[in-house]
Formats: sequence, structure tokens, C-alpha cells
Amino acid sequence: MRIIKVLTIAAMGIMSINTANAQDKVEGSVSADVVSRYIWRGQELGDAAIQPSASLAYKGLSLTAWGSYGFLNSKDTKEFDLTLAYTIGGLNIGITDYWFSKHGADNKYFEYRAHDTEHVWEANIGYDFGPLAIQWYTNIAGADGQNKSGDRAYSSYVQLSAPFKLATCDWTATIGAVPYATDFYKDTASGFTVTNVALRATKTIPVCKSWGLPVFMEGSCNPSTKKGYLVVGFTVAP
Repeated sequence: MRIIKVLTIAAMGIMSINTANAQDKVEGSVSADVVSRYIWRGQELGDAAIQPSASLAYKGLSLTAWGSYGFLNSKDTKEFDLTLAYTIGGLNIGITDYWFSKHGADNKYFEYRAHDTEHVWEANIGYDFGPLAIQWYTNIAGADGQNKSGDRAYSSYVQLSAPFKLATCDWTATIGAVPYATDFYKDTASGFTVTNVALRATKTIPVCKSWGLPVFMEGSCNPSTKKGYLVVGFTVAP
């Protein structure tokens, strides 16, 4: 926990120092996705939602805030995540603080005690080869799941993704799996399980001469739960 705070403060310090330097620029971005359903790694986490994000980046180092708020079902879990990441070439590493505010529960953001917190801290590492990218994610602290013995599972997820272009659309094919036993991901406590097989198409629809609206559609299935999903959405960005 202290390491996460130190890294976050250091990253913010680097960004603020370099903002004052006219020769070095910190890049910022703000956007929001509107989705028909919130599907994450093969799990259904809610109905239609708005998912805003904002980030600051400097020479491969980035700090991103991301959230999800269901606007059709008030019982959907609300989410607020912070990610500190670094990219050099095709290699990327990062750490994310997930926080979930569950409906009807007294979830306090600054509650960090092991058995009471709704925070989950996850580390990730990956490499983008161009035609294929691989990512590995592991929960390292917080409200993690348990394995078959009832011990902390250090729940993990591994994903392969391949982008390509076809018929004027940008496509991404994805397959993801939980490599070992955990109940953090639904119905995957027994061991290695493929939880996400997905295909997404994105196309930018021109709105005016200088701006277009990216619209996407994703079909996915979760072999472990025997469920399938079709999600549509669009991204709003300056």
C-alpha cells in the first residue's frame, strides 16, 4: 500500500515539474464511453453505463482515472479506478487500484483494512508485438478472491488480442483466460478456464468536417458461464 502511494505521488510530482518546463509537455486527454452493457473479462457487471476517463502522460509514464456508472439500473455497482503505467517500446507495466461501491452497502473509499476494503490492487505486464499483444494481470492486495483451499488466490487473468482492418472497420479479436483456481472470477474456482472470447468492430462516423464519432460493437462469450453478450457503444472525446 505504501509503495502504491509513493509511486503515485512520484508520478504526479514528475508531471507537475515538467509542466513548468516549456520544452517538455505533459499530454492530457478526456473521453467517455457510453455502452449498452458493462462486460469485463467475460463477466457481466451491469446494464447500460457511462464510462468516463481522464489521463495525464509524460514520456511513457501515465496516470489514468476511469469510472463506470450505470444510468438505467440504480442497483449496478459503481466503479472508480486509478492506473499508474509505464510504456517503453512494446513493453508496458502498470498497477491499478480498483474501487467498487456496491448498491446497499456502506462502501467507504478510504477503507483499506484487509477484510473490509472494496479496493483491489492489480499489477500487469504485457508486450505488444504489433499483430498480436499479450497481457498478464494479477491481484496483489485488497479484496481478492480465494482458491480451493480458502487462501488468497492472487487471482490472475491472461489475454491475447489481435487487431486488424477489414471492410473499412477496425477489428480486435480477443481471447482471455483465468490460469488457476480463484472465485474472484465467476465459476472459475476449479482451475484454468477460458472466460472471454470476443470480437469487436469500430468505425468512425463523420459528424462534421473536423470531427467524427467512433461507434463500436462487440460480440463475446464466456465458455465458463455459457453466456454470450452483444454490446454496442460510442466514444465521445474532444
